[in-house]
Amino acid sequence: MEELIKKFEELFGDSNGVKRYFSPGRVNLIGEHTDYNGGHVFPCALTIGTSGVARKRNDSKLHFYSMNLERFDVVEADLSDLTNHTEYNWANYPLGVVWAFKEKGYEIPTGFDMVIYGNIPNGSGLSSSASLEVLTGTIIKDLYGFSDISPVDIALYGQYSENNFNGCNCGIMDQFAVAMGKKDSAIFLDTADLSYEYADIKLPDAKIVITNSKVKHSLVDSAYNDRRNESAAALKDLQTVLDIKTLGDIDEKTFDENASVIKDEVARRRGKHAVYENQRTIRAVEALKNNDIELFGKLMNESHISLRDDYETSCTECDILVEEAWKIPGVIGSRITGGGFGGCTVSIVKNDAVDTFKDTILKVYKEKTGIDAEVYVVDIGQGAYVLD
Repeated sequence: MEELIKKFEELFGDSNGVKRYFSPGRVNLIGEHTDYNGGHVFPCALTIGTSGVARKRNDSKLHFYSMNLERFDVVEADLSDLTNHTEYNWANYPLGVVWAFKEKGYEIPTGFDMVIYGNIPNGSGLSSSASLEVLTGTIIKDLYGFSDISPVDIALYGQYSENNFNGCNCGIMDQFAVAMGKKDSAIFLDTADLSYEYADIKLPDAKIVITNSKVKHSLVDSAYNDRRNESAAALKDLQTVLDIKTLGDIDEKTFDENASVIKDEVARRRGKHAVYENQRTIRAVEALKNNDIELFGKLMNESHISLRDDYETSCTECDILVEEAWKIPGVIGSRITGGGFGGCTVSIVKNDAVDTFKDTILKVYKEKTGIDAEVYVVDIGQGAYVLD
């Protein structure tokens, strides 16, 4: 924060009236690609994330500066032209949130200056974009006194901006976890109606360990939107014989009995993943409540296999990380996490196996891919907040 304030002073003359903010990243423990299929997800906020400082201006200018991407210098936009411009690059994410607030009927009377720094690796699948969107929403709410806006609203506006301003047809999970996170708890969220409950993550003998494949993904440019369309095709075919609104409305038995009506074989596999993954997530949370961490780990492993084979959102590098993790004694479960096509894996590792896990994974992955992975032992943090 001191560095951010210093940079703000350097760029904008002084730091009088500057406010400080933090928005976390997130990891999803289980429930992948179910959020836009009306299913359940089980993410938690992390203690790593995006820090920001901001101050209102007296004119209509919007200034965005990232200490991670200094080559872009200060990106300047204007409230009179809230449109996506390629040259704005990363700044289209916060600009999109400004646009979303306006679309939702909130008049932002003046511009603002904003400087950020994030310690979420870009393209890692730990929701650096959602973290930035929710940070921006938190800043706008605070600077302009929009007291009627809830954290859930901020999450929805972030999703709306990513869908309609930045062109990624993502579900609600990432923004919801970032906005609504609770320390030492994961969120069991039903994406069909946004009902949720917090579940304590009690791991006295284990740690959550994230491994970054260093294979970067961009969901906008990837097959993410294709997967969403394929799932929709599966649902549409099933609706010819079942009275359902989403794939999250049915269990495995019902899907298996009716799968033959899904005409396209690829869409059938996408639909199978969405249905089975949703049921896995429900069982996993129940297992956690019963302190059955071994079953939770088993369901994580099954989730990866489904993402690899039926949904095809894994990649060779992440498969190597997961399959090598499965071989290590003390690894309770491991799977790819996030949108896929690269990014990170999440593992639950017994405390006395963490060092072995790190050493083994880093060594074998380097031998097999030539890439230096990164390993993070993470803590579960709270959702976005104002520091001042």
